[in-house]
Amino acid sequence: MSGNGKYWFRVKRYGWGWGLPLTWQGWVVLAVYVLSISLVAVFFEPHRHPFAFAAFVILATLALSVVCWLKGEPARWRWGKDRE
Repeated sequence: MSGNGKYWFRVKRYGWGWGLPLTWQGWVVLAVYVLSISLVAVFFEPHRHPFAFAAFVILATLALSVVCWLKGEPARWRWGKDRE
C-alpha cells in the first residue's frame, strides 16, 4: 500500500491484473508510462528500429507491472463481483 493507506490501482473486475488508477499517484505513473512510449516512438521509430522499440516497450511495461504489483490491490483471477 502507499504511504496514505490507499491502493494506487484497483484490480480488474474480470480476469487478472489491474485497471484504472485510484489515486493521483497512479495517474502520474500511467501518464509517465504513456508519455515514455510516445517519446520512444519518436526517437526510435518502430518501422526503422523495431527491436529497440520493442525492447523499450517491454521494459516500460515491466516497470509499470512492478509498480502495480507493489502499489495496487492484490491481484487474483476474478469473474465479476466478489461473492464475499
